Amino acid sequence: MKTKTQLSDFNFIQSGYGYYKVTYTSPVTGKQWSTTVSDMTLIDATKNADKSKQKDLEKLKQICKNRL
Repeated sequence: MKTKTQLSDFNFIQSGYGYYKVTYTSPVTGKQWSTTVSDMTLIDATKNADKSKQKDLEKLKQICKNRL
């Protein structure tokens, strides 16, 4: 069964001006992936949005998982 990615699967820590350390935690396995994100449009579309779009959450998840 595939679960939808949710904003609660992510942890955001500001790590400088225009940078966030983003950690994604898999709700199924509990495994974590982290990376530093400087794409503030993506941060605004996920963390700072009233209602995050699924495509933006998936994009952020892929960035976390591919940039070890």
